[in-house]
Formats: sequence, C-alpha cells, structure tokens
Amino acid sequence: MLPAGVLAGVAVAVPFLAALLIVVGPKRLAEVWGYLAAAVAAVAAAMVLPVVRAGEAVELRIMPLVPGLDLQLSVDALGITFGLLAAGLWIVTSVYTSGYVRANNLKHRPRFFAAFAASVGAAMGVAFAGNLLTFFVFYELLTLATYPLVVHKETSYAYAAGRRYLVFSLGGGLALLTAVAWTWNLTGSLDFVPGGFLQGTASTAVLAALFALFVTGVAVKAAVMPLHAWLPAAMVAPTPVSALLHAVAVVKAGVFGIMRVMGFTFGTESLRGFNGAAILAGLAMTTIVVGSLIALRQDNLKRRLAYSTIVHLSYIVLGAALLAPLALAGSVMHMVNHGLAKITLFFCAGAIYAASGKENISEFSGLGRTMPWTFGAFTVASLALVGMPGLSGFVGKLFLARGAVGAGELTAAAVILGASLLTAAYLLPIVRIAYFPRPGPEAAPVARREAPVAMVIPLVVTAVLVVVFGLMPAVMDVQFGLAMDVAGWVFGVTP
Repeated sequence: MLPAGVLAGVAVAVPFLAALLIVVGPKRLAEVWGYLAAAVAAVAAAMVLPVVRAGEAVELRIMPLVPGLDLQLSVDALGITFGLLAAGLWIVTSVYTSGYVRANNLKHRPRFFAAFAASVGAAMGVAFAGNLLTFFVFYELLTLATYPLVVHKETSYAYAAGRRYLVFSLGGGLALLTAVAWTWNLTGSLDFVPGGFLQGTASTAVLAALFALFVTGVAVKAAVMPLHAWLPAAMVAPTPVSALLHAVAVVKAGVFGIMRVMGFTFGTESLRGFNGAAILAGLAMTTIVVGSLIALRQDNLKRRLAYSTIVHLSYIVLGAALLAPLALAGSVMHMVNHGLAKITLFFCAGAIYAASGKENISEFSGLGRTMPWTFGAFTVASLALVGMPGLSGFVGKLFLARGAVGAGELTAAAVILGASLLTAAYLLPIVRIAYFPRPGPEAAPVARREAPVAMVIPLVVTAVLVVVFGLMPAVMDVQFGLAMDVAGWVFGVTP
C-alpha cells in the first residue's frame, strides 16, 4: 500500500488530473473521467482515515519555497473529516449530475464537469493543507474553479451573481493573504499547530488586528453576515453546483478555515486575550436568527435553502467561537451532518424542478403524492436539520448546546435551541404543502412521475446516510472519535 502521505496527495491531485483530461480529451468521456476521479479520491481519503485515527503523522511535501516554508499536505482528524465529506459526496453528486444535465439539457458539459472536478480538488487541498500558505493557495483555487460554475448558464443574472461572488471572495482572499504574510513576518512559521502558535508573538492589539483579517478572509465563504450576500445570488448556478459546492465544498471551506485559524493558528489562550472570539460569536448568533427570519419569507425553494445554509454554517462558527471543547466537537460533527442533510435538500430541489418545472414552494401543492421518493427524502433531511433524535443533525446540535451551557454562554445555548424551532418553521411547511394540499382546484396538480432515476437514487442514498449517521453505532463512533480528537488537540484536554 502507498504511504498515507502519498494517498493524501492522490486524493488532491486526481480531481485536477480529471479536469485536465476532460478539457483535452474527447467530450464523450467527460463524465467517465469525473466518475473515476471521484472514486479514486474517495478511496484514497478513506485509506488515510485509519492512519489518522491511529495517531500517526500523514504528511507530503509538495514543493519547497524558502527555508522553513513549503507547500505541503498534512492530514489530521479535522482535515480527514472535511476531506472524506467532500470526496464521498462527490460520488453521489456525479451520479446525480448525469441525470440532471440530461433532464435539463445542460449545455457546455465538458466545461461544467472540468470546473466541477477542479473545485473538488481544491476543496481536498484545503482539507489536507499542512500550513497557512498551502491553505491559502487551494482556498483561492477554489474561488477560481467555482466561478465558471456560478456563471454557467451565461444569463445576465448569472454573470451578475458571478461578479458578486468574485468581489466577495477575492476581497476576502486579499484579507487572508495579508494575514498570512503578516503571520510569517511575526513568527517565521505558517505550520498549523494544535492549540495555536501565535501566543506571545505580538501585542494584544496586533493579534486582534491579525484575527480580524483572518476572520474576514474565511468568513466570506462561511457566509457570516454581513459577508453573506454572494450565497443567495449564487443559487442561479445549476442545482448540482448548489448541492455540492454551496452545501459542502465552498461553504464548508469557510467554516473549516475558521476552525483552522482559531484552533490551530491562534489557539484558545491567545483568543482569550482580546474580544475577537466574542465578537465572532455575536455575529454568528445574529446570522442564525436573522438568516432564519429571512428564510421564512422566501418562496423560491433554492433561496430558502440558501438562507438555511447561511444559518447552519453559523452554528458551526458559533461552536468554534465559544472556545469550549464540547462546542468545538459539536461544530466538527455539525459540519458533516449539515452537509449530508443539505445536499439531500438541494438534490430534492433539482428533482422537483426536473419533474414538475416548479421552483416556488407555493406551487408544490400535492407534489408529495406524485413524487414520494423525493419528498420522503426531503422530509428526512428537514427533520435532521431541525435536530430530530435518531437523525444525523441531533448529536451535533446536542454537543453545541452542551458546550454553550458548560461555558456559561446561556444566550448562545438559547439561540442554538431556539433556532431549531425556526428551522422547523421554514422547512416543515414545505412538507405540509406537498403532502396535505388545501382543498380546491389548486390542490390537484397534473400527475407526474419522479425525476430521472439518476437523480432520484442519489437523493435517496444521501437521505439514508442521514439516518445511518444518526443511528449506526460504528459510524457514529468514528465521527465522534474524530470530533473529540480535534477538541482534545486544540484545548489540550479530553472533552
């Protein structure tokens, strides 16, 4: 078997290789290269998992730059969690995309599949980055690779959304680059260290300014208000893009970056020296409440799901900002659980449109009876995001709430629990409208069948995973163990 570091390199490189082959090779093989790359990346990442769980070092030096600074990969419990999420869901998204592009007669397919593969490769690079410079390189590659996907439909609205996406993302990238350069100047090192490495390297004022730059850089992709406006606009992209890149890869790169910055760059001791973490927690709580209220007003399904994404990303940010071991563990678990549930919901949105041509919730009357598989999956994923026991979203929210209470942050605990009611308020009425239409002519939609089977199978698979991650002990033990490892390393204690 290849060394674990090489396997990590394979997981990162193969998607980029697939993107190149899609561009230069025959168009008819575009999907084939995507399927093969998704399988190889997922298998390679899965083979790294037991090495990480055993506590062994997983490193790969890509390129030396200057003495003491390399482009390098280094996989730990946090990185493998994000990497497995992105690589694993790429497989089901590849199947879903095959059905979607045919059902919607999507044009420019090779370009679409190439950008899609490159985006996943960039996300894997973010997950496995061994230092801040490597993180920055892949983080910005993710922006460049996803831009063609946002503007893929080539409408005026798509281009406007793409411009907004670039302005926000590249602006955040400039802040991040400044922070990385400043950190190198202060310490002569950019390597991630559990518990951080900036303690005592500069005055409190300097560290506070540096923290502001870092958070600005990564909070853009995490869609923390007021840096969120690009995400609802980006829903103009084809649904597979919304599903994987804006429910998993792009937005999760943002919250992943916040956890890297707080736990592996600054560390809790440094952060307790100024109010940066408290301010970030306040922004996250505001985002959760305000985003939920805005979601209630959205009739377009993808826009409602976009604001739901904004809300649940800030659950993860809040858990990291509370500086409490159990809350951080809850953030790591919710990163996975939200990804599974939200990709299911976006899959369902695409299937509904493909089968019925409907995008607005007010038009879904009775569709639950004509699309039982789709709305069955939608119901399961919605209940998971609410936090129903036995489904994947419950445990992460439980740890977030316990961590908040244990840290004495009762306001945060109230927001975490109260926002679950708001989640129910904006998701469950969709289920009611679909299954229990009001009497009248509008309650008798034209009989339609499900979307193409290539779209239905993936959404059923991810809905099953929502249940598996909520009930199966072996899977829950792995997820719990990785989350506890992250919290233990950052805080130097076993939660």
